[in-house]
Amino acid sequence: MSGKLICKVKAAVLGVSLTAAALAAEKPADADNFYKSDKVTVKPVVFNNQYQMKIAGNLMIPEDLPEGASLPAIIVGHPMGAVKEQSANLYATKMAERGFITLAIDLSFWGGSEGEPRNAVCPDLYAESFSAAADYLRSLPFVERDRIGVIGICGSGSFAISAAKIDPRLKAIATVSMYDMGQASRNALHHSLTLEQRKKIIEEAALQRDVEFAGGEIKYTGGTVHEITEKSSPVEIEFFEFYRTARGEVTPAGASPLTTTHPTLSSNTKFMNFYPFEDLDMIAPRPLLFITGENAHSREFSEDAYRRASEPKELFIVPNAGHVDLYDRTELIPFDKLEDFFKQALKK
Repeated sequence: MSGKLICKVKAAVLGVSLTAAALAAEKPADADNFYKSDKVTVKPVVFNNQYQMKIAGNLMIPEDLPEGASLPAIIVGHPMGAVKEQSANLYATKMAERGFITLAIDLSFWGGSEGEPRNAVCPDLYAESFSAAADYLRSLPFVERDRIGVIGICGSGSFAISAAKIDPRLKAIATVSMYDMGQASRNALHHSLTLEQRKKIIEEAALQRDVEFAGGEIKYTGGTVHEITEKSSPVEIEFFEFYRTARGEVTPAGASPLTTTHPTLSSNTKFMNFYPFEDLDMIAPRPLLFITGENAHSREFSEDAYRRASEPKELFIVPNAGHVDLYDRTELIPFDKLEDFFKQALKK
């Protein structure tokens, strides 16, 4: 846990009000989620997945790309419940500055991509978004079609791995602050969810299906809290300071602040049947890089995937970094490491 976060937790314990304004005022100096570059051309694009659902993305092209030249490409997936404007665009822009064509995408049901109801959980279609992005990139004359990699941030790390197991066109996979959304839903952090608690969640979601089938109101679950109190956990505070302040707050078209980051209650249990780390040897000999913060509450997922994966693989621990730090803190995010990894993995 970062020193700043420890101070916030102490303040919460003491009953000090932690408002969005106060947290925004404490934004780390290197937090730059909305980074823009004059060295990169950004082109909004839309393409279909295999099921003819539209996927929205931002295609990033280095300004100095010579006419007629082609480059390797990297697909970037956003954190679970987020949109491409939260973290994915930053990574895509920074990697485009380093000589790659990049594509930040919205997963199906989120942001500018199609899928109803909004915020629905469907791990297979989330993984399909990465393969659809590869379809699109491989059609572009300035992309080297057999040199495409992936960066999956938070939940997208597990979706990118799921895609790569059955799509050998994805030649190199890097995950950052990865969440295994299957494990997180079945067991919670540190296996703190009991079997009885899990069954109760499943029952509640199933009954909600009855409500929605009859035309009732959609309910949402999980996601980021909308206020901090003395009872807020360190993890809640960490996500709040990104998603609920100017540091990273985005409200996509068709959404509202009350639904942003929250999946639908009736679909969220789909994650309990999601096992992305099974059969990880399907990816070898394509390389895997797992990046996690030294103090990240999600570190267990990257360590688990690293243990299960076959060579070539690497677990890269970022000193003094938490989970959300690697969303937008440009002095902590190891862009040099990512550049070296993809230049080696995607070389001719």
